[in-house]
Parts: sequence; C-alpha cells; structure tokens
Amino acid sequence: MNQTILVVEDDQLTRQLISDHLTEAGFQVVEAADGEEAKDVFLEEHPCLIVLDLVLPKLSGEELFQWIRKQERNEVSIIILSAKASTQDRINGLRMGADDYMAKPFDPEELVAHVEAVLRRTGQYCQKLIHNGLCIKPRKGEVLLYDRQLKLTKHEFNLLFYLMENPNVVFSREDLINQLYPFADQEIMDRTIDAHIKKLRRKIEENPSNPKRIQTVRGMGYIFVTDVE
Repeated sequence: MNQTILVVEDDQLTRQLISDHLTEAGFQVVEAADGEEAKDVFLEEHPCLIVLDLVLPKLSGEELFQWIRKQERNEVSIIILSAKASTQDRINGLRMGADDYMAKPFDPEELVAHVEAVLRRTGQYCQKLIHNGLCIKPRKGEVLLYDRQLKLTKHEFNLLFYLMENPNVVFSREDLINQLYPFADQEIMDRTIDAHIKKLRRKIEENPSNPKRIQTVRGMGYIFVTDVE
C-alpha cells in the first residue's frame, strides 16, 4: 500500500523542492498551496503524513492542524516545517500534537530522513487503499468517501477491498464468488455477486446507474477503474 504524503507550503519553489526529494525517496506526493486547498486535497487523497507550514494563506497552519485532528484523530502523522524557529515555537508545535518539528531554513535530505523516521513509528497505522476520495482501511474495517464514513456489510467490504487491491483488472463473477465464499457449502449464484455490486455502487458511486469506479465489462465481469477519471 503506497504511503501518500501531503506537502502544505505556500512558497512554490519550497513546495517543489520538498516534493521532488520525497518523490525520489519513493513516496507518493500531493501538494497544497494554502490551508483551504489542503482540506480538499486531504479529503481526496487521505494521506498518511503531512508536511505542514504554519504560515499559510486563507487558513493558518494551526487551524488546519486542528481540523485534521478532528477528521482522523491521530491516525495522520504531521511534521511541522516552519520559519517559526524559536524554542517556544517548537515546544508549542509538539504540545499541539505534531509528530516532529523542523525549522526553516532546512536541508531537504534531512526532512526526508525525518519523514522516514516518523513513518517507521506510525506507518503501521496507515494501512489503507485510496482512490479519488474513496478510502478503505482493512485493519480497522472502515470505508470513507471523502469525509463520510460508509456502512458496508462484510461481503461488501471484502469485495471492495479485493477490487481496490487489484485495480484495473477484470474479474469474472466466478472469480469473485471464489474470493468471497471460499468455503461455501452450497452453490453461490452469479446474481449474488451482481446484488453485492449493485448495493456497493449505491454507496460509493456518485451516479450508481453510470458507475465510474466499479464498471461492468460485458461478457467478462467487473473492474475497479483507477486509470480513468
């Protein structure tokens, strides 16, 4: 499962510098230039870690920090990267709940090392699959659609997880039956899978009659699509 990092920094050159180094280190990186944009990107991408500047347009870093904690409690790690460099600033940031605090100016390679260190401590809590606002957390048995938690049955959850774990692959109904009912005592009909898919689409699709996430491949089966918006 890829670990996505959100870089929230209003200076474009600094933001690009951070993103480039994190990408080179093997992370998936998304960006935001202000606090309000960061909220939208956060709900879309469900990152594992956030590199957060405190001095931001539209919404301060401190306000964004508190908003994030309300969204996902302490599941998302936050490294503050700020020009507020006094000892008291560092103490305030750590007491606010930050996992780490670095002052500007900074060495981008050192920042990458800090990111790796924080994720070694907290990465086990960030086991999730994400696509376009849809987030499934297999360890917790939770599914989020942007900021809304969905209620799925056991079979719906397992079906969605299997499809998201194998994106852009077509699975026949027989494949899905074997995955969901490996020890069934009686024959499971194809229409059972169709019923699960129909109910799942009602919960995760904007327009269930014209699904964009779980699509039907005529004569073959179903596919979870990620390469086409």
